[in-house]
Amino acid sequence: MRLSSTQCYGIAAASCARPIISVPSCAGSLRRSVARPAQLQQREQQRAQRGRLVACQVAEASSPAETADVQIDVNNEEDAQFSVLYLSGASRPGLLTALSAAMRDLGLVVNKAIVETDSQNKKIADKFFVTKRDGGKVTEAEEVNNIKRVLEVLLKGRAGPSTPRPKFTTVSIQQDENKRELLYTLMDTYRKNDVLSIQESIVNHVEYTLARTRQQFDDFECYQAAAYSLRDRLIEMWNDTQTYFKEQDPKRVYYLSMEFLMGRSLLNTLYNLGIKDQYAEALSELGYDLETIAEQERDAALGNGGLGRLAACFLDSMATLNLPAWGYGIRYSYGMFRQSIVNGFQHEQPDYWLTFGNPWEIERLIVSYPIKFYGHVSVHQEEGRQVFRWNAGEQVTAVAYDNPIPGFKTRNCINLRLWAAKPSREFDLEAFNTGDYVQAILGKQRAETLSSVLYPDDRTYEGKELRLKQQHFFVSATLQDVIRRYKEAHPNTWDLLPERVAFQLNDTHPTIAVPELMRLLMDENKLGWTASWDICTKVRISPAG
Repeated sequence: MRLSSTQCYGIAAASCARPIISVPSCAGSLRRSVARPAQLQQREQQRAQRGRLVACQVAEASSPAETADVQIDVNNEEDAQFSVLYLSGASRPGLLTALSAAMRDLGLVVNKAIVETDSQNKKIADKFFVTKRDGGKVTEAEEVNNIKRVLEVLLKGRAGPSTPRPKFTTVSIQQDENKRELLYTLMDTYRKNDVLSIQESIVNHVEYTLARTRQQFDDFECYQAAAYSLRDRLIEMWNDTQTYFKEQDPKRVYYLSMEFLMGRSLLNTLYNLGIKDQYAEALSELGYDLETIAEQERDAALGNGGLGRLAACFLDSMATLNLPAWGYGIRYSYGMFRQSIVNGFQHEQPDYWLTFGNPWEIERLIVSYPIKFYGHVSVHQEEGRQVFRWNAGEQVTAVAYDNPIPGFKTRNCINLRLWAAKPSREFDLEAFNTGDYVQAILGKQRAETLSSVLYPDDRTYEGKELRLKQQHFFVSATLQDVIRRYKEAHPNTWDLLPERVAFQLNDTHPTIAVPELMRLLMDENKLGWTASWDICTKVRISPAG
């Protein structure tokens, strides 16, 4: 069963159209005048004919057995302010999104929705409180019949090309079953990777993330928008991967390295997800070249040689092999150096690779841990036992930045968590008020120095000290994060820690993890020496590199 566009959208004109502006595009007249292949011109004609006629794109109706239970009713008596739409039928991935888009294109405003899904029988019984765009109810018979026809096509249609996302049994913060079902149904399919969907995603980020107009964005802004659109797809996979691991509770491997030479992420992600051709075509139709856009990306200055490349290869391999793994390192603000040649001689300059931000990373301000330096240890009695307390002379905060790492031809997406050093106290107001303006921000500068430079020069005592502080900084933050994750899954026992946690240390830099794990178990988690030592000797901590 197919309806013509006229039948489907008798009142689609009620949608709010944005004006067409004649501002010259950054894509340039040269790009826009390039002759396109016949198939691209044909796609443009099809796109112009259909607009956003969502309902008309659904597949042919399913068998009578699948469509017999479809019911659609428009009730104007139940609510004084809204028309109430009752919809029931077979559930399928992406249906709620399609229904919402269809109602929007029909000129309806959904003010409230009650979504009820019978997961076992795969049935829906949804209730939408709607008005027309002018705020009135839907009362005219022609409008009501048109709405019923469009929604009937959607409810009777087969599932489209969208890939359904897995449904997990992990306990949700939302206890109500219907609300949990709604939260799943709203995003029950992965983002589509057809050319039109990719273009919409890129342009959405141009406007809503970068706050640029669609007529005025250059190659670098196009790169940023394309990177954000890819990151959206990675986040879907990342969330599902982490939820799956949380449910299965396998033994996880944590890879600790002072450096990760990851390279550029755009092309690597496109190849791993198998959508390079779609993105190349999508960008070409918009007037941009993928290779030119890829050149806009700065290399992540998180490593400089074989050790960093080894770490990056380990992460790629573990993601491809579907292993439950995490990478941990430092988010350096400056790389090893940026080379320039002046009068035939090499000159080293700071490589500030974060000048324009990093669209691939996700800042996790709520994931932070205190890191202590210097000070002294005091002895106290708590609950009849002797405990030791580290009174730090200096304390900073480690803040997490997550970087999704996709596997090749798999939906497994693991995580590289990098730590940035922040001051435990952002600003010394007392020093500022007394006129000591330098002292007021000195703590901030001292803290951020920890994650500023990859491999500071250690020919001086200060350089050696900084390197040691960097090692303790990222190792302590990592172990606190690992212990927190273990305690969330096993709140009442430490016996399973060696069976759920393994550490891989890249070279000798993270070897301070051994005594730090002992300290955290004793001082922060109140375990005795014997129990802590027993755990430390059983947890697998392996050197590499």
